[in-house]
Amino acid sequence: MAQVRPTRSPGEREDAFRVRHAVFCEEQRVPVDLERDELDDTATHFVALDDRGVVVGTARLHPYRPAGTGKVGRVAVLAAARGRGLGRALMGAVEEEAARGGFVELVLDAQVQVREFYRDLGYVARGEEFQDAGIPHVRMGKRLDRG
Repeated sequence: MAQVRPTRSPGEREDAFRVRHAVFCEEQRVPVDLERDELDDTATHFVALDDRGVVVGTARLHPYRPAGTGKVGRVAVLAAARGRGLGRALMGAVEEEAARGGFVELVLDAQVQVREFYRDLGYVARGEEFQDAGIPHVRMGKRLDRG
């Protein structure tokens, strides 16, 4: 059974960055200088660990605008670990942590190819498609349940 949670050490954070590099830079050909940014220093990073304790997925959360909004980003699961519900588990952990942290809404920029994944989780498209790192994206948002 996989475990999904915020990172607990600098080593786990580096493992999360390795997953992102594999998915975004190697698999999707996103330039390395676009994959990492200044938000990595302050964001809350999440990891999905397989049953051996190996980090195979990640996501990050940081404050956004307006106040009370969080932005989810860099959601990635290694190709060999896909199809096991880890993306859904990562998003659940992010949403729980966001609600605990006082966020009332989350936004994310979804790659168009996985828009349905986020729609199934209750996210709604906002606006037109746009390009980010040469990949079509759409902004999506979701109000968090406070109950």
